[in-house]
Amino acid sequence: MPKSPFPGMDPYLESLWPEVHASLIVYARNQLNAQLPGDLQANIEENLTVYQDDSRSAIRPDIHVSQDLQFPSSAESASSAVLAQPLVLRRAPHPTRHVEIVDKDGRVITAIEFLSPWNKVGTSAREKYIRKQMDIIDAGVNLVEIDLISQGSYVLAAPLEELQLFEPAPYLICVYRDAKPDQFEVYRAPLEQPLPNVPVPLRYGERDAVLQLQPLLDQCYQDGRYFRLDYSGQPRGKFNEALMQWINERLQSEGRRPA
Repeated sequence: MPKSPFPGMDPYLESLWPEVHASLIVYARNQLNAQLPGDLQANIEENLTVYQDDSRSAIRPDIHVSQDLQFPSSAESASSAVLAQPLVLRRAPHPTRHVEIVDKDGRVITAIEFLSPWNKVGTSAREKYIRKQMDIIDAGVNLVEIDLISQGSYVLAAPLEELQLFEPAPYLICVYRDAKPDQFEVYRAPLEQPLPNVPVPLRYGERDAVLQLQPLLDQCYQDGRYFRLDYSGQPRGKFNEALMQWINERLQSEGRRPA
């Protein structure tokens, strides 16, 4: 089957992110379980249970359950105006699954988040994700954040003001180690290069697991048959003029867009 025309992240996959995200979660879980010690296990979770001050607390994803609101009828209204009957549409929730590494007692060692537009777009969404992020860190859990989304605003745990001193990249990975609470490891993922291998911290003194991102994305592309994608339009997301020119030239050289 044809491969993606891009060497690393394919920006056109953002338009299919719910499906891509679900696949990345499953493949990451499987890749990690193939290398973890026997008493650790990677799970797919919607709720992250952590231990803090010897008490258990739940960190829940941004799922909103809506209920029907009872509006007064025209007869009950103080106004005599006749109201048209609305179509009542429910806002669909976005389940934000993640991977967590737990020990045999269920204690969470590491949380791994693949960020999505609904973590980054909109003030409310960002604030909810940042609260969840801080709860994880405050609970003494390692955190790996993988941001392959160019939409929205920056939400990684690493301080943005320091990161701005370095050459920008559209995609970033942040690793926080509870053993080193005063630092963050940030890995750049330029569009023009394959995605990096990411260290996944475990318990104190243990060797890191390694999450190989590019094979995960390549498997998503093949299994999802994304070679059928239409590359004639513009990708979703934010790219500067130089990157947009590179994208166009890359697609032309790969035969996905006429010269």
